[in-house]
Amino acid sequence: MTQQHAVRVGFRKSAALAMAALLALYVILAGDRAVRFIATGEPLGIAVGVALIVTFLAGAWALVREVVFGMQLERAVAELEAEGGMPAPLQRTPAGRADKDAAEGAFPVAKADVEAHPESWQSWLRLSMAYDAARDRRRARHAARTALGLRRSLRKTGTQEAS
Repeated sequence: MTQQHAVRVGFRKSAALAMAALLALYVILAGDRAVRFIATGEPLGIAVGVALIVTFLAGAWALVREVVFGMQLERAVAELEAEGGMPAPLQRTPAGRADKDAAEGAFPVAKADVEAHPESWQSWLRLSMAYDAARDRRRARHAARTALGLRRSLRKTGTQEAS
């Protein structure tokens, strides 16, 4: 990992933690407001308070889910790196992002790997990285969730799969 890449990863982690902290603050403030509305004893206040509690619970659930997803993904990437299974580094733009043409060229390799090994979490994680490099975040998250699900099921059964 280059120093510039490490700085970008560190910045992204810091930004994600800052966003999580802001969301947590929002969730806490929404919960406080909900209690205050309910404490008024008026039907409209109670209705608004209950709606805020639902918002509070949804926000708390989303925050926990995303933080857990990020931590699991970070561990999976570290494990893949330790196994030597990381994809080859892609050419970068001056801004530090993966070159779009290089990313699109790497994508068929990752897709073929998943087609050849559909039960391999490592293959799915590499596909996720290819999608991410190609700036397709929705498919990258889906592939990452598939990879984490396969990895989790392998851990439960106690088997290990080679990449």
